[in-house]
Amino acid sequence: MIDKRPKTPREVAAFSLFSMAEEAAWSDGALHHYLSRAGLDSRDAALASRLTYGTVQNEILLDWYLRHFSSVRLKKIAPRVLACLRMGLYQLILMDKIPAHAAVAETVALVKHYGHANDRTVAFANAVLRNAANAAQNDSLPRLNCPDKESYYALQYSHPEWLVRLLSEQYGQKLTQKICQADNADAPISVRVNTMKCTSAEAQAELEAAGLTVQPHEAFPEILLCSGGDAAALPAFIEGRVTVQDAASALAAAVADPKPGSTVLDCCAAPGGKSFAMAEKMQGKGSVTSCDIYEHKLKRIRDGAARLGLPNIRTELQDASVCREEWKDSADVVLCDVPCSGLGIIRKKPEIRFKNPDEIRTLPEIQARILANCAQYVKKGGTLVYSTCTILQRENEDVVRAFLTENPEFEAVSWTHPVCGERADGMVTLLPPVHNTDGFFIAKMHRKV
Repeated sequence: MIDKRPKTPREVAAFSLFSMAEEAAWSDGALHHYLSRAGLDSRDAALASRLTYGTVQNEILLDWYLRHFSSVRLKKIAPRVLACLRMGLYQLILMDKIPAHAAVAETVALVKHYGHANDRTVAFANAVLRNAANAAQNDSLPRLNCPDKESYYALQYSHPEWLVRLLSEQYGQKLTQKICQADNADAPISVRVNTMKCTSAEAQAELEAAGLTVQPHEAFPEILLCSGGDAAALPAFIEGRVTVQDAASALAAAVADPKPGSTVLDCCAAPGGKSFAMAEKMQGKGSVTSCDIYEHKLKRIRDGAARLGLPNIRTELQDASVCREEWKDSADVVLCDVPCSGLGIIRKKPEIRFKNPDEIRTLPEIQARILANCAQYVKKGGTLVYSTCTILQRENEDVVRAFLTENPEFEAVSWTHPVCGERADGMVTLLPPVHNTDGFFIAKMHRKV
């Protein structure tokens, strides 16, 4: 990462974009790193966040515009210069409160100081941005011209066309458009209240007193949706009264419904949110074994459990696809939140949309193998929950239905929750524009006695 300390919102955004391009950093991690170094006030920090996420969220559309204004092919433009031009066009075309002269001048300065650019490149960047600014001011921007709605949505909302077409097959065109819109909308910070330490009302009052805007989730009162600051930097988080977790993830733990004193196995547990929620639901009694294949992630779980005051969580370094013979028929509840394409959390990690489709095509085989292995740990009469943070049917319903066909000792369990109502077949796909959650899938099964 760039060692220099950023001083302005645009420098924070530019440094974050550079780290993503050069070091494969996640947008949220890079942004958090540079915001912590910059020490901006809340208004400037919000602008830095909007510039970073907005540029990534609209990359395909911004590149389409850039091709119209640039005399140089995009592949020939240096990565840092390209990142700056995208951010400049985002301000000129898609933001309505940024003066054009400021967007052009500040972006050209970034190219000059951080883009390894010579005078010719700086002049090129200035010309591109001024042409775009004039077109935006004169309402003469090129119009999106696409052969069908799927290709239009793909361009308008900067989603890969293969993904838009796949979603359209599953959900229809209208809902697919709403999903793409939600993916590009600002997502609040979602925190779950640790009811072992305080009530939802007490947590909300504390967060609001610290300057956050807080809205309880309409169907999940333990979930508070926050904006206007970093909830994870506040005493409420540090002292374990709240923890960062989306309603969808918390719902998976609620559906698992472990009782105090029960034995729970969370097979792919990192970063630990569902383990924490289940341990709290058990009132600290019984045991939750949280597994992952990386020791540094297990340390995060242990640290989180200590922060939240959960003595009943222990960690195990364990590959969920490899059987532990001593665990067979031992758990009252087994939760398998399996590795997935992550396409349900694009609104929080916008770069996920650019995953290589060939690399995620084999995921259902891995998911099925993990589910079949971990199902062995469920005792007779016990509960098995399968979850992902994707909204693709081939990673969700298809995997569960194949498992139930091949394992007749398990059956789907009907359940109900205010977030999604009654689920007679035991399964739900949560969607951001429908449920006000991350995109997520949950299936509940029961091992017959």
